[in-house]
Amino acid sequence: MKKVLLFGNPNVGKSVVFTRLTGVQTMSANYPGTTVTFSRGQMKLGDEIAEVIDVPGSYTLEPTCEAETMARRMLDEVAADKEGEVIILNVVDATNLERNLYLTQQLLERGLPTVIAMNMWDETRHKGIKIELDRLSEILDVPIAPTSATSGEGIKQLVVQLLSPQIPSLAVQGQDERWQRIGGIIHQVQQITHRHHTLGERLADASVSPVLGVFMAVLIMAAVFLVVRFVGEGLISYVFDPIFDNLWAPVVHSLSDALGGSGFLHGLLVGNVSGGEINFKESLGLLTSGLYVPFAMVLPYIVAFYLVLGILEDTGYLPRLAVLLDNVMHHLGLHGFAFIPTLLGLGCNVPAIMATRSLESRRERFIAATLVSVAVPCVSLQAMIIGMLGGFGIGYVFLVFGTLFAVWLGLGMILNKITPGFSPELLLEVPPYRLPPVNLVFKKLAFRIKSFLKEALPIILGVVAVINILNFTKVFDVIAKAAEPVVTGILGLPAEAAVPLVVGFLRKDAAMALMGPLDMGPEQLVVASLVLAMLFPCIASLVILFRELGKRDALKSVLVMLIAAFGVGGLMNLIL
Repeated sequence: MKKVLLFGNPNVGKSVVFTRLTGVQTMSANYPGTTVTFSRGQMKLGDEIAEVIDVPGSYTLEPTCEAETMARRMLDEVAADKEGEVIILNVVDATNLERNLYLTQQLLERGLPTVIAMNMWDETRHKGIKIELDRLSEILDVPIAPTSATSGEGIKQLVVQLLSPQIPSLAVQGQDERWQRIGGIIHQVQQITHRHHTLGERLADASVSPVLGVFMAVLIMAAVFLVVRFVGEGLISYVFDPIFDNLWAPVVHSLSDALGGSGFLHGLLVGNVSGGEINFKESLGLLTSGLYVPFAMVLPYIVAFYLVLGILEDTGYLPRLAVLLDNVMHHLGLHGFAFIPTLLGLGCNVPAIMATRSLESRRERFIAATLVSVAVPCVSLQAMIIGMLGGFGIGYVFLVFGTLFAVWLGLGMILNKITPGFSPELLLEVPPYRLPPVNLVFKKLAFRIKSFLKEALPIILGVVAVINILNFTKVFDVIAKAAEPVVTGILGLPAEAAVPLVVGFLRKDAAMALMGPLDMGPEQLVVASLVLAMLFPCIASLVILFRELGKRDALKSVLVMLIAAFGVGGLMNLIL
């Protein structure tokens, strides 16, 4: 296995670079015979997994303290090991080049494959420091990548450089010779001028600040949520519902009459027709629910979310949001960019589960998709929960959503501990803020819509057909009857609530509406809301879950849903 050793002066951002490279799974240990701690982890380097070791910070390889002694011994050990390939990654503070180059020269004198990360590169711009990296790379005879570890800028380029490190040809020098050479290098490659921060630079810094960044994120996410609801619900109310009600419904009614209004073929194509009216949400026919669910219920939110998502991507904000949330997401076995599926899931779980394909490992995709399916209710279910519980007091609404958030965090931590596999860090380019090109935003939107329809529509139609058959053969009635002991015993709900819970597999908001006539108190409605939200996702989401994760991982995810839903529901029943 390749080994990458990170060397650098104290406080140059070496540990942050280490975290960027290794992601969520690292170990800390004391070096044998010392009290000095170092960290080790793994990263994906090309097609291989490489071990990364964060060597204690040191100013020199001529030890003056225990940490520097340990750093020197670690270097000597790997240099003597002929079995594995060793790469030295020297992290340098670009704002203090003269001081840092002393250790750099000592490392280069060892003649090991080396790459330099010129860290804090963003600060050089702020401080008016200009460094000619090409010239510096030529003088030192090793590749150099400009990085800003706090924002992730340049980390992807650094990994590319690590694939082809260079062995320097620098003779061993004395202390005076090194300092003399450093002076000559600084004279050739560095210029310092006075300048002020631009507005874009200040905004970029604020975006990843622990205080201002969180405040900005809350405002932006609130705005995103409102815009998505406005656009999505607007498309449903003023575009898709009129199309289905005014144009498509007469066609379906004519077909219904031609098929005699009943029978298996009528049920398969048209579904249930109650009182001469077709309810596109609940009729379960291929030409009714089969088309209405993907086009009029899911597609509007996909259009809205992907439109906003494209704007956030192309302005440069989305990578900064990922950086800001990276530390929190690491506790869930994920990295910052995995927050995007969660955000999407607040509108619709379908695009949220599809968005997990941007995550690099199977382990991360499983954790992210499971958390979305269990603890992130779609916008239509949110509206029904607020509508039904709001009359009993806002406290009950907060209890439901607060519990779901706690489940999202707690379940994520548990899955991080028990899910096998490796979660590599996602390497993001962090571009400067800019106005997004309108044509590019709409091209990406069109591509994503086309991709959704191509992948999801045939599968949704197939599942609607299967469920229609199960409904026609009364299988759902049998399932609801079998679930009654669990519903009344563990959850403390009326026996009649079994039917809405099963219907929730078809449509969550419709299932929640069916809870209304059951004359339940607010405590029971809280339990019902939580179980309904955490149990199976709707048909479209479950189809996409199997499509994205594969049969094996999707079944594991479903098992997690069952345990979480009935476990939390039963616990809330006892507490309330």
